[in-house]
Amino acid sequence: MQRRPFLIAGALAPLAPLAGLVPLSAHAAATVGQPAPDFTLMDTAGKPVKLSDFKGRPVVLEWTNPGCPFVKKHYQGNMQSLQKDAASKNIAWLAINSTAESSPDHLAPARLGQWMAEQKAAPTATLMDESGKTGEAYAARVTPHMYIVNAQGVLVYAGGIDSIASARVEDIAKAVPYIQQAMAEIAAGKPLSQTTTRPYGCTIKYKGSAA
Repeated sequence: MQRRPFLIAGALAPLAPLAGLVPLSAHAAATVGQPAPDFTLMDTAGKPVKLSDFKGRPVVLEWTNPGCPFVKKHYQGNMQSLQKDAASKNIAWLAINSTAESSPDHLAPARLGQWMAEQKAAPTATLMDESGKTGEAYAARVTPHMYIVNAQGVLVYAGGIDSIASARVEDIAKAVPYIQQAMAEIAAGKPLSQTTTRPYGCTIKYKGSAA
């Protein structure tokens, strides 16, 4: 069944950067220009991964769901290319799945890890957020919803992977590549030209929400 894109309009005005991450429970919602909510999630092999362990290094957060056509679009090669580009720039990349266990799209950790391997994906880690608490702390609404945390632990980007809200692979080359652009600017020590953009994709099926 084809899914319609979910678009989020509006942008959060960036605030002056503050130092450090904040505990997940102490932050109502992630805001560009403020410390990113810290979190600890298990990866697909059962190992705990903590965001603050990457302090001193920028981090891309990618909300993912292999059952989503918009995710599948970017895993035809674009997402893998971005992940490898991040690694070459010493930028960590954490793929996060907040799909509830009750959703038909849910994949067990081992199966999600297998899917990533089959796609030849190259994130630093693939993380399970079945409770949805981390996704809700970041106000992640769709897959792929993208965020970037700078080396000081401040959220500096929230929004889409690119500018064309479609599930067509051929649109990737025509779109403004927001994440690729942001990583290049971070690597060059430049301020981001885009800090908030409109995300698009499949609605995240959080625990307690309608499937």
